[in-house]
Amino acid sequence: MRNRLLGILLALMACVLLALGLPLAVSVAAAEQQQTLVDRIDDTARFADLAQDPIGQSGTPTAEEQLRTLQSEIQRYYQVYGGRVGVFELSGRPITAQPGSWTDAAAGGSASAFSQALDDRRSTNPAQVWPWQSGRLLVVASPVVWDGDVVAVVVTESPTGGLGSRILHRWMLLAGGEAAAVLVAVVAAVTLTAWVLRPVQDLDKVTHDIATGRLASRVAPAGGPPELRRLARAFNEMADHVEQVLDQQRAFVADASHQLRNPLAALMLRVEAMGMELPEGSEQELAGVRVEGRRLAQVLDDLLGLAVAEHTGPRGEPTDLARLAADRADGWRPLGRERGVELRCEPPAAPALGLVDPVGFGSALDAVIDNALKFSPAGGEVTVAVTATAERIAVAVSDTGPGLTEEEAERIGDRFWRSPRHQNVDGSGLGLSIARTLLAAGGGTLAFGPRAPGGSADPDSGGGTGLTVTLSVPRA
Repeated sequence: MRNRLLGILLALMACVLLALGLPLAVSVAAAEQQQTLVDRIDDTARFADLAQDPIGQSGTPTAEEQLRTLQSEIQRYYQVYGGRVGVFELSGRPITAQPGSWTDAAAGGSASAFSQALDDRRSTNPAQVWPWQSGRLLVVASPVVWDGDVVAVVVTESPTGGLGSRILHRWMLLAGGEAAAVLVAVVAAVTLTAWVLRPVQDLDKVTHDIATGRLASRVAPAGGPPELRRLARAFNEMADHVEQVLDQQRAFVADASHQLRNPLAALMLRVEAMGMELPEGSEQELAGVRVEGRRLAQVLDDLLGLAVAEHTGPRGEPTDLARLAADRADGWRPLGRERGVELRCEPPAAPALGLVDPVGFGSALDAVIDNALKFSPAGGEVTVAVTATAERIAVAVSDTGPGLTEEEAERIGDRFWRSPRHQNVDGSGLGLSIARTLLAAGGGTLAFGPRAPGGSADPDSGGGTGLTVTLSVPRA
């Protein structure tokens, strides 16, 4: 989003600079040529004034001296500025000209200006000269008038190389100014984009925190446009309301679970007492009542555990997960032997320090191992492996149970969800939900996958591919 907004602002600024820069460059070139043309008209008019007396009073000694002065001025002008200058008769033949090879002004490039001067008119502005054009001449002609009649014509032809260089120099200055404007525009666009998007980035971060269980995270409504500050305040109000509702929900679940345990315990005691008075043959029904009672007690315990887990805040501390996993495996190994399942733990030799709440992570690992032992058949095995990367520590628990189908893999971990294939297995469907909640409080994740890569259980085959549950937490 930041790059797209920055690109739009820079594109708009580039269009504005081009829209202003191109007409300004053309205007600069026209002004430079106009100034040069005025200078050449002044030069030509000066030579026409100098030629007026020697041509109008030809044959006198004074005229001869003035003519020599004119020739000297023309030669000096040609040597200094490089422009051709000549005074021509009405037929176009030269009276005096530099260089001497210029013999006819009525033909060639000077013909149009010469003809206009014969009609006692000033030379018109020629076509615009551009820096990339070479060999062009700026031609100006001025009539020499004596007693109201045109008696001769002064013509100057100036090369336009200098004019092109001056136009190019002005253009480079203009380009430098536009480059500086672009630099300022980029800095302004980056600053403006950061100012506008800062509240959005804060909102995105807080939304992610809340989505991952950090319900106390809030947006600081400072900086950015007023509309986004109002949005941040509204978001905080919504988060406060959601947190309050969730707290009420957890309190209700915890209170209900706690309050229901005592009547349930009393009920089970009464059932046991009534069982002693029941006639023979009622043992099977009494056993069924006991199983349902224990299952209901387990559900209440799990509900209370889930409510406590959801209320737990992030309290991570550096913990050696290799040692913790080995301890938990030792604790569950007797139950595994009782069920005929081998429980093996493969911790690394070096400590694997993860940033976790050791009690919460141990409870989550207990729920995963308990689940693996439930679904592994007698003769199977459960392995606990610990691996470390640069950023994460992962504890993977793999079993040799029936695994998951694709549909089951999408739902495992949902609250109270149990596979239709295993409704006869003890459990409330809350164990993995509690584990996921405990991990999420510290930035951890819970992932599910087949024991063998690419494997998927086929419910009709009766066999199993096993399941691997991976608990991943940040490295300390």
